[in-house]
Parts: sequence; structure tokens; C-alpha cells
Amino acid sequence: MTVLQAIILGLVQGLTEFIPVSSTAHLVLASRLVGLFAEVDPTLRAEQTTATIAVVQLGTLLAVLTYFARDIVHITRAFVGDHLALLRRQFATPHEPVANAPGSDKTLSRDAWLGWLVIIGSVPVAVVGLLFKHQIEGTLTKNLWIIATMMIVIAVLLALAEAISKKTRGMAELGIGDALAVGFAQVLALIPGSSRSGSTIMAGLFAGETRETAARFSFLLSMPAIAASGLLELKEAMHKLPDGSFLPLLIATVVSGVVGYASIWFLLRFLRTHSTTVFIVYRLIVGGLILAALATGYITAST
Repeated sequence: MTVLQAIILGLVQGLTEFIPVSSTAHLVLASRLVGLFAEVDPTLRAEQTTATIAVVQLGTLLAVLTYFARDIVHITRAFVGDHLALLRRQFATPHEPVANAPGSDKTLSRDAWLGWLVIIGSVPVAVVGLLFKHQIEGTLTKNLWIIATMMIVIAVLLALAEAISKKTRGMAELGIGDALAVGFAQVLALIPGSSRSGSTIMAGLFAGETRETAARFSFLLSMPAIAASGLLELKEAMHKLPDGSFLPLLIATVVSGVVGYASIWFLLRFLRTHSTTVFIVYRLIVGGLILAALATGYITAST
């Protein structure tokens, strides 16, 4: 991978990871356009591309960690502090029942509860990701027929969510149902073309969340998934990627982090006053163009 290829991939990753247009779809397309690992056989190329994408995602992980640093500190402090307080209270009065109603002085605070929701919502993608790791790394998930189809499918579902969602529930009203809905929707992101943010924001809207709440919870939920995927692939990338890949990977990761931070800032402010229509239309257009190019033989489904 050259420095120019690294910069392009970093820009694409940073621009598309948090905006609901599918970063994987754009990275697969970009990697083909710049000829990334073009000299190796298709199976190894697919594995090397997957490893590169996962490592570059660590840049956008740093972006979301930086942007939500204050939230993360509050959630972590409340999670640890509230559970220690509950344990102390239980041991001090072992026969006293512990209330579970929100707002009780014996239950978790909203920040601590949000920590549990992030954990619960991360379980589905962790389980499915590990079970189907081989398939995710293979050539099937780089197939443009699948990518184009999922671009359109999620666009239609996102449009439906926009149409029927009440959009009234904020962060303080999130519950286990939201964590499960958004968590299972995040599994869709394992299929290229779906978009992690697109799938999870869609689920949040179906659950009646406001657009900004759906996006904010989506970003918080993305941290464990991106971290696990990136760190796991980072270890394997050392063996799969050719010599001399460290510097280009570092450049791509830094670029994706800087651009990713700006993307988070933009999307959260955009969704306060706008719908996701522009992203829906974009997905439909790009998905349709890819299908047309495939049908006419202008491009091939895989390399």
C-alpha cells in the first residue's frame, strides 16, 4: 500500500464510518479503484483488504472516543461507583430488597444504566462476528452484488423508519428494548453495504428515538465493536499484510481519525434539524449505479 492509497482510504473511512452510507462499501470500491493489493490472488486480497479496513477503523475509534470523552468518563465513573454502592448497601443490609425502578436512590443512575445498555447492545454483533469470522474475511463480503443490494435495502428500511417513527424519545428514556433493537441491527453491519450507523440509526428510529438520540446511541454502541474488530485484525494484519505496510497504515489511521471526528460533529448537528433523506437518496443512487454497472458488465462483482 502506497502513501497515496493510504490517504485515500483514510479519507473514505473517516467520511463514511459515521454517516449512514456504508464505509465498507466505499472502502471496497476505493480499494478496487486505487488497485490495492491488486497483484495477489483474490482470496488473499480479500483477507488483506479486510485487515486493512479493520485497522484503519481504529482511527475512527479514536475519533469517537475523543468526541465522547466526557460521556465515557461519566458513564464509566457512574457504572463503577453505582455498582460499588449497591454492593456496599447489600452487604450492609443483606435482607433489604434492592429496588429496580429508575429514579430510586437504590438503583443505577442514568449514566450507569447507559453503560449496561452499551454492553447489552454489543453482545449480538460480538457473537455473530466471532461465529462467522471466516466468512466476513472472505471474498463473499467483498461482492459488489451484495454491497449494492444492501445499500438499497437499508435505504428503503431507513426511509420506512423515518416515515413511521414517533421520534420523541431521548437518551434518558433508552431501555433494554433499545439496546437489543440497535444491537441486533448492528449485526447487519457485518454485511457490506449495510452501514453500521445506517442500520443502528434505522433501528433507533423504529424504536421511536429522536434522530440525534439514535445517532448518539449508535456512536456509543460502535466503540466496543470497532475496538474489538480493529484490535483483532491488527494482530492478524501483522502476518497477512506485506512488509512495509506499517507506515501507510498509520497514515490512513490518522487521516481517518481526523476526518471521522469532523464527520461526527457534522452528523449530530445535521440530524437536529434535518432528516436522513439525503443519505437515503444517496444510497439508492449509488446502489442503483453499481447494479447497473454489474448488469452491463462494466465492472465485475469480485476480483
